[in-house]
Amino acid sequence: MIDPQAKALLDLLTSRNAPPLYANDAVTARYLYRDRRGLTQPDAEAVEHHQDHLIHVPATAETPAAQIALREYRPLRPTSQQSLDERPHNGPALVYYHGGGWTIGDLETHDVLCRSLANRSGCVVLAVDYRLGPEHPFPAAFYDAVAAFQWVAEHAHPLGVDPQRIAVGGDSAGGNLAAAVCLALRGAHHRPAYQLLIYPATDLRAIAPSHTSNGSGYLLDSASIQWFTKNYLRSTEDASDWRASPALAPAFSDLPPALVLTAGYDPLRDEGREYADTLSRAGVPCEYLCFERQIHGFITMGRILREADTAIEVCASALRRALT
Repeated sequence: MIDPQAKALLDLLTSRNAPPLYANDAVTARYLYRDRRGLTQPDAEAVEHHQDHLIHVPATAETPAAQIALREYRPLRPTSQQSLDERPHNGPALVYYHGGGWTIGDLETHDVLCRSLANRSGCVVLAVDYRLGPEHPFPAAFYDAVAAFQWVAEHAHPLGVDPQRIAVGGDSAGGNLAAAVCLALRGAHHRPAYQLLIYPATDLRAIAPSHTSNGSGYLLDSASIQWFTKNYLRSTEDASDWRASPALAPAFSDLPPALVLTAGYDPLRDEGREYADTLSRAGVPCEYLCFERQIHGFITMGRILREADTAIEVCASALRRALT
């Protein structure tokens, strides 16, 4: 049974006959997504400190050079530890990639979630404002995601971060990028210590059974997924590239431990579960949890969905256990 609060939200949207985001161009869809976030997101928590950084992403044979923003969130500490000379050093960190189908979403749409994750996990969270399609198609977001992790690892000391305790995480498209970063940096000197994958897109061919069973009526639908994928990929052939579809990587051994979290009424549910099974078969420590009554995107909807807060606590607890 779907969560009554999630059903009430879906019924409200249906009664208002709200047009889907894919009925707009990408720029308008970004504005609408950002503008509507206050309807479902709780108030933002205070953090000890936050600041934006601008980093350089070098050109590749496939993408031009770019500058992207990272937003640093330092968690609140007990009052007794808040003097400047007690500023923590070599603590854990989470590099976070927002969701939005590689087309919408930004630092503002996931500000509330990143603040909550920082405070509850004790991690310094660094949110990544990666390039979006269709203006910057695949693999621009992938290269931005890798470059952001490498920048954090290389600047660990001034950030007060332990380079051996940096996790990656993200929701939906962001979970896709986090998984791809772990694959790309396997064996690197600086590599993720943990991966937090929240209802991740892991196979852009969209062939898992839940794409059919949950393909309509639950906010994220098949038409939306097709629109997002078309905006992101250069061609349908890109869906077979493991950088776009981490589930298609040739090997999965020696990857960091993972938590894969999914929602029962989500088209992406089965590919998330299958990715968790793939990691486990490869010997990667992996926990899997499905919020059976929830819909895609629920973790950012804490104003109206109580289970969002539960999911954030689960994620924060997993980060604390993995990184302390």
